[in-house]
Amino acid sequence: LLSVHVTGLMSHFGSYKAVKSADNDLDGQMVFEEFVHYLQDQEKDLKLVFKNLDRRRADKMDSKEIMQSLQDLGVHISQQHAEKVLQSMDKNGTMTIDWNEWSNYPLLQPKENNIPEITLYWKHSTLFDVGDNLMVPDDFTTEEKLTGMWWRHLVAGGGAGAVSRTFTAPLDRLKVLMQVHGSRSNNMCIMSGLTQMIKEGGMRSLWRGNGINIIKIAPESAIKFMAYEQIKRLIGSDKETLGILERFVAGSMAGVIAQSTIYPMEVLKTRLALRKTGQYSGISDCAKSIFRREGLRAFYKGFIPNMMGIIPYAGIDLAVYETLKNSWLEKYGANSTDPGVLVLLGCGTVSSTCGQLSSYPLALVRTRMQAQAMLEGSPQMTMSGLFKQIIQTEGATGLYRGLAPNFLKVIPAVSISYVVYENLKMSLGVKSR
Repeated sequence: LLSVHVTGLMSHFGSYKAVKSADNDLDGQMVFEEFVHYLQDQEKDLKLVFKNLDRRRADKMDSKEIMQSLQDLGVHISQQHAEKVLQSMDKNGTMTIDWNEWSNYPLLQPKENNIPEITLYWKHSTLFDVGDNLMVPDDFTTEEKLTGMWWRHLVAGGGAGAVSRTFTAPLDRLKVLMQVHGSRSNNMCIMSGLTQMIKEGGMRSLWRGNGINIIKIAPESAIKFMAYEQIKRLIGSDKETLGILERFVAGSMAGVIAQSTIYPMEVLKTRLALRKTGQYSGISDCAKSIFRREGLRAFYKGFIPNMMGIIPYAGIDLAVYETLKNSWLEKYGANSTDPGVLVLLGCGTVSSTCGQLSSYPLALVRTRMQAQAMLEGSPQMTMSGLFKQIIQTEGATGLYRGLAPNFLKVIPAVSISYVVYENLKMSLGVKSR
């Protein structure tokens, strides 16, 4: 076998990262087989990219095709920028690129310099878990689907969500208590709410409702992913990466399907979070009790405001995230498409917060409808009736009860889910790009 030391290759190929990515066993050496596999993988990627960019199927592409393809991915560049990219590859001065020019240019360049990698660095719905799984799902490449990396990403995301939700569960339960019991006469704050919970049920009571909140991660993520992939086919899109509008439509519809399926778990989570010490022995006891006393319809109380909340949440989260992404790429994208951890965490936190803020009044009304039967002497009100009552008795601010603990948990939730996700991803054999 031909063994080549990594540092010795730098002078020949001009890219340490390219050689490092081919070194599968990470021993600082690249054998001939690893080098051949690297070249084969690169050529497959290049052919897929060239096919996607060549919209006219003329075996050549120009600057307009590059601009349009990037716009479909949510990345906006100027005509000048597109021409600059083109000129760097164009060897014969025709201002078009054929397959030979395309394949010869980036063969030994690191993968992050290729155009499709821009979007792969910016996945965020699999990565971040803020307690509400209402974001538009991430797209996975053909390569990720064929190699089975997609399910590893989903498993890592699910595990990260479970750890993140467990750490922030006291704040989540406090939010539910403030949404249901908070009023002008009972102006519950963070400290008084936490003290009240500990007095009533001890430290363990801070985690009431967390069990069902973790259990619902797996079915919700799986149903949402499968629905998203099927809806993409129904829309008629054969593109590897959807445009923003298509992603929003497919993602919102997938969210509605997933939420409709697991919604009884949402009701159970609210009831378990609000329960008093000794009221239920567990999840199954709670479900049986609701069914006996209120019937099957009780498991779908608050369903309409919950479904209505998906559209503003998903739409605003996606719009804000894409805006922040494009702003960063315009300023720094010429040097690297990799935003780094802090930028990714910052963009994800801001977009998730904006999404939650937009749909919060609907989430509050949903929670109150789910809890109505638990409140003694409380009338069973409709969605519109609850909105009117809250505005008349508490004003517009009453629609945002519990917002403080909700926002307080966003940064730790995002940070914890990111760290756990990265570690689980490595354990599952997913290589970081």
